[in-house]
Amino acid sequence: MTVRHEKFAAVLARAAERKGGEAALTELVEQPLSVAQLSQLSADRVLSQMTKSVFKSGFVWRVVENKWANFEEHFFNFDLEKILMMPDEMLERKATDPKIIRNLKKVFTIRANAQMINNLEREHGPIAEFIANWPIDDIIGLCALLKKQGTRLGGNTGLNVLRGLGKDTFRLSNDVEAYMRSRDIVTGGLQTKTSLKAIQNQFNLWQQETGLSLTEMSMILAYSCGDNRVGFSH
Repeated sequence: MTVRHEKFAAVLARAAERKGGEAALTELVEQPLSVAQLSQLSADRVLSQMTKSVFKSGFVWRVVENKWANFEEHFFNFDLEKILMMPDEMLERKATDPKIIRNLKKVFTIRANAQMINNLEREHGPIAEFIANWPIDDIIGLCALLKKQGTRLGGNTGLNVLRGLGKDTFRLSNDVEAYMRSRDIVTGGLQTKTSLKAIQNQFNLWQQETGLSLTEMSMILAYSCGDNRVGFSH
């Protein structure tokens, strides 16, 4: 099957038309942090974002955001040393508190992912620097690492972690997936190695064409299709 590539200029023009012009579109598109900015994040902020993304998976995001101050308080602002010292009994007790979202399995991911961060830092140095310096032409490789070494960080959750941290990355929203399928870039399961590689390759081609970040291109692509016309948000 022949993949039907499209120049990103056409995607951009379509998104601008749908969102009320290039100026309006620009206001909607986020910018990633620079490598230097991302490198400054502390390990507790990385763990916080991982935890938030895990809890948002399959749940109402607004509810998670509304309760997040309670999560920070209950889990020592995600201080790695304190989290790693929490025994099972304490985690179980925390998971029953209605001030947070009571999901025992997800609560246990906090300590597990703290251990993953600790392991990575022992091998590679500060976790934020490790993530910041990971090449953007292999985002799928970074996601594969998070999935393998972390807990509940596979699929879109890993991408949401990276976007939440400010790492330059694409996201696989329903609109992005629909576009990739419409152009026969993806023909099988979205999370297969073949599909993810094809998606990464497409974004790499567009990045070479435009010089735009993955974050910008991902959002513009989502705004160019589906129900994302004027008045709709990404």
